[in-house]
Amino acid sequence: MSFRIVESNCTACGACEFECPNAAISYTGGTFVIDPDKCTECAGQYENPQCAEVCPVPETCIPV
Repeated sequence: MSFRIVESNCTACGACEFECPNAAISYTGGTFVIDPDKCTECAGQYENPQCAEVCPVPETCIPV
């Protein structure tokens, strides 16, 4: 599994990019995107996915 960023909700604040322990988040095309091949949902590192924890907009970082 991986998470994705709902483009229409993303404010491009960048909070998620620096919290991702796998460097799976990058800025592309005016918004942030999550590389599903790198996303582990923070398993083994954090109890909850950090992108969803730090995102200021609810329902923006969601499971695929």
